Order: sequence, then C-alpha cells, then structure tokens
Amino acid sequence: MDAQVVLKVMRGLPGAEEHVGWAGQPAFKVRNKGFAYLSEDETRLLLKALREEQQALVAESPDVYSPAWEGGRFAWLDIQLEAADEVEVEELITEAWRLTAPKYLIAQLTS
Repeated sequence: MDAQVVLKVMRGLPGAEEHVGWAGQPAFKVRNKGFAYLSEDETRLLLKALREEQQALVAESPDVYSPAWEGGRFAWLDIQLEAADEVEVEELITEAWRLTAPKYLIAQLTS
C-alpha cells in the first residue's frame, strides 16, 4: 500500500488534523487525540485498535501486522505498508478514527 493513499484517507476523515509527531513523523489526531502515526520514511503505520482486533490481525498476518503498545481496551497496530492490503488498511484507518472521534463527527461520515 502506498503512503500517499494512507494520507489521502486520513485527510478525508471529518475532524482529522495532521500534526508533527514526537519523532517528526506525520501524526493524525481528532480533537487532540491521536489515532494514527506514519513513520518518517512512510513504510510503517501505527494505528489505534481494539485489543482483540490487534491480536486477531497479528495472528492472521504476522508479516504485515505486529503489536505495538497496548493499554486498557485499546492497542496499537504496527503495519508494514508494503505488504498490507489497501482495502483492509483503509477500513482499519476509519475504525481507528471512529475509536477516537466524538459521535457528531462519526455522524458526518455516515451521512
């Protein structure tokens, strides 16, 4: 999957804002809460996910997904973009945004 497609998807989500992350990489937030981080070299994507989803994706495709940080009900996925399926990653980006966005923004996406 191409990083430019990732950026296009994230920029199209209601209320999503692009920031500079802790290491200078593109970071995406909604209402000041992070949901996605693209590596500086644009080869990896860190996405917010539910813990169960993280575990299932890592078990199913360990060459594409690896676990990153987890705490509480959320976990983070480390995605190797080169090996990732574009449709699946687009869905995961949208889900990461939904886990973070307030209801009124989610309603804008579905309407």
